[in-house]
Amino acid sequence: MDRREALRVLGAATAVPLVSRDLLALGRDAHARWRARPGFRVLDADQQALVTTLTDLIIPETDTPGARAARVDQFVDVMLADWYDPDDRQRFLDGLADVDARSTAATGKPFTDATPAQQTALLTTLDDELARLREAHQSTSKSFFRMLKWLTLVGYYTSQIGFEQELHERIIPGMFDPCRLQDAAARGGED
Repeated sequence: MDRREALRVLGAATAVPLVSRDLLALGRDAHARWRARPGFRVLDADQQALVTTLTDLIIPETDTPGARAARVDQFVDVMLADWYDPDDRQRFLDGLADVDARSTAATGKPFTDATPAQQTALLTTLDDELARLREAHQSTSKSFFRMLKWLTLVGYYTSQIGFEQELHERIIPGMFDPCRLQDAAARGGED
């Protein structure tokens, strides 16, 4: 079972929509802010490339577009600029620097220049570290990788690509027609 199928099953098993209306509104607002004011405000070019690579490894292109196509990097930048407090923003940026430092130590290359297998190995290590924190009942709220995964999932599933092509939902629901006439049978035989 791949990540996307696991997310679908989890959403169905808990009988809770994967993207709540409030979360969808937040995501749609962040995506709209990017379109209204394009350009990265927090991430520099190297950080943006790193975020694009990381998010695309978390949600790769399959039979539907992945995080790169959904421009999750733009969503991350807007969230860091407009919603994250300075400490959390810095924690995220420090986490990006740590990923590159770990990659350089292990492979001699920054993360974006490492091979896909090396990138996946490092991502697996980060995921294992997060799992160990959970198993030890330690807080994961300050974990860079938890922040990255949350931003990736929300950014993807609130994008038009994620919402419509992956979840098969419609951003604008069906037509509302308050003046629709009912036939006599539907009115209970009244005329």
